[in-house]
Amino acid sequence: MQVSITGRHVTVTDNVKAHINDKLERCLGVFPRIESVRVILDVEARVQVSEVVIQGANHIHVSATEKSENLYDAIDRSIEHAERQMRKQRDKIQDHHK
Repeated sequence: MQVSITGRHVTVTDNVKAHINDKLERCLGVFPRIESVRVILDVEARVQVSEVVIQGANHIHVSATEKSENLYDAIDRSIEHAERQMRKQRDKIQDHHK
């Protein structure tokens, strides 16, 4: 899994990178077919924005955006939202046979 972390109008520190990598490993480690993950952090008028874009095999593309006052909270919620979407995609693929 290739992880790319980008900061717009915000500096991405080592602690933030470590938090993102740890959260991604815990939440998305059960999906073996993920090819790349892009995390984009932004600041909009005192509101922290975290966007997670996941590209997987079989043309799976998941995007989740969350806003919060706290950067870590926005990161956690966006990764969890993307995880829910990935679970839904996986269940659709696995449950199509009756």
